[in-house]
Amino acid sequence: MVIANEGVALSRDELTLLRLLASGLPIEAIARRLQLSERTIRRRLRAMCDQLGFRTPIETVVWAARQGLV
Repeated sequence: MVIANEGVALSRDELTLLRLLASGLPIEAIARRLQLSERTIRRRLRAMCDQLGFRTPIETVVWAARQGLV
């Protein structure tokens, strides 16, 4: 676990997802790499955005990059 925004913790899987997104991979490729459905990836991204208080996955990735997480 990594403590993120205002005490919210990100799991190792969430960090992996953010890193893959930050690397420029599309949702489809991330889903294949993680052996999950695209729908699951989209749900996890939405949950992470909500958890951290961001509106879009890109805002979340930018924040993570500024924190040195990705």
